[in-house]
This record gives sequence, C-alpha cells and structure tokens, in this order.
Amino acid sequence: MSVKAVVEELASEVPAGDFPALEEKIYRTIELLKAAREARAHAERDAQRLRQQLEQREDEFTALKRELVQLRKEREEVRSRVEKMLRQVDDAAQEAAS
Repeated sequence: MSVKAVVEELASEVPAGDFPALEEKIYRTIELLKAAREARAHAERDAQRLRQQLEQREDEFTALKRELVQLRKEREEVRSRVEKMLRQVDDAAQEAAS
C-alpha cells in the first residue's frame, strides 16, 4: 500500500477535531514505512546474496561440465588403448596356437 493511500485512509477515519488520534496514526504510518523499507533492504540483500550464490553455482557447473568432457575423452582414449592391447594379445595367442 502506498503512503498516499495510507494517509488518505487515515484522513477518512479521523474526525477533523481529533488531532491526537491523527497524530498517533501518522506515527504508526511512519513506523510501518520504516518497517517496509527495512524489509525491502533485507530482501534486496537476500536477493544479492542469492545472485552471488547462483553465479558461483554456474561457475562450478561450467567447471564440472568441462571436467566431465575431459574425463570422457580420457576414458575413450584408455578404452581405445585397452582394445588395441587386447587385439595384440589375441594376435599373439593365435600365432602361438599356429
């Protein structure tokens, strides 16, 4: 609710001669405004912290993705070398059997 709307609502509730009641409502409105500003500042700090955490997680994700690609490449290289060695062992076994 905007400050203007709160003031208009308060003005409609308070008779013209009831200044102390109006004064009390104005102070309450000021306290509500302070609380709303504090809550907004807190929410902005939380949002900033969450943005930083998200950025860190994105960086970690990128690094892990890169590492995964590298590990898969290495696994394929090892698989290829093992298959080559197994073929050589098979060839040697066939020669020995002949």
